[in-house]
Amino acid sequence: MLMQDSTTVTPFSTVRDLLRYAVTRFNKEKLFFGHGTDNAYDEAAYLILHTLSLPLDRLEPFLDAKLLPEEVADVMDIIEQRVTERVPAAYLTHEAWLQGYSFYVDRGVIIPRSFLAELIVEQFAPWVADPDGIEDILELCTGSGCLAIMMADQFPNAHVDAVELSPAALSIAQTNITNYSFDDRIQLYHADLYDGIPEKRYQLIVANPPYVNQDSMGRLPLEYKAEPSMALAGGVDGMDTVRRIVKTAGKRLTDDGLLIVEIGNEAEHAIAAFPELELTWITTSGGDDRVFLLTAEQLKGLDAA
Repeated sequence: MLMQDSTTVTPFSTVRDLLRYAVTRFNKEKLFFGHGTDNAYDEAAYLILHTLSLPLDRLEPFLDAKLLPEEVADVMDIIEQRVTERVPAAYLTHEAWLQGYSFYVDRGVIIPRSFLAELIVEQFAPWVADPDGIEDILELCTGSGCLAIMMADQFPNAHVDAVELSPAALSIAQTNITNYSFDDRIQLYHADLYDGIPEKRYQLIVANPPYVNQDSMGRLPLEYKAEPSMALAGGVDGMDTVRRIVKTAGKRLTDDGLLIVEIGNEAEHAIAAFPELELTWITTSGGDDRVFLLTAEQLKGLDAA
């Protein structure tokens, strides 16, 4: 009888085997999900399909496909990285998805995720009545450039000025802008909010700034702590950057302009930070208290106060 060489034996041979193993491993290790997926199964499926260069939306046809030993080894390696390094999957694949848009990412930038994205693909309806009439947009805290790119795509006549303080994030944003061929319609600025950008007025100012309050920063899962803290930390009440954005926005908006800001779970702090303003809350998939809107009329004279 011929004995099988033990060196050729692998514990797994199919996508189904690897998927089952990864889900079990992720659950046992109590990984945190929230950067594109919200459960172990979806995260495992994404990592496996990406590693094998398979369509990300076509798992079923490949479940029982026999894999080469080197393919199994590649998948096992990325599963191990996800468990031991406790970083978001996007940092391992250098890819993040948002509303059907794909973006390059690495550890120098926050993983793209924003309730603003779902509002952008709806062209901020009903607050923006004429999307084709939007010509000038300012995005503060652009990070990977994801929202600036989406706005350039959804508002075809708009020029977008995108501002970022982190040089590392700015470099990644430029990569994404070039990948989408928007170099002629998106201008990046290495600046601290409004400082150092053109003296012009915008019809829309949009921001997903750092807004996590101090207590919450201390309780973040390891996956979130792997992201640049400057993209998350918003001071004691989370409103340090938001206050600066709101205070000066009136000077930078056209007479009919809008300021739209995402503040995550910090609605209570946002309301307390601006008692003189009646914030308009925009409904998103996260609820009615994640994104607020202010008009240019509301913001007039606020900078002088």
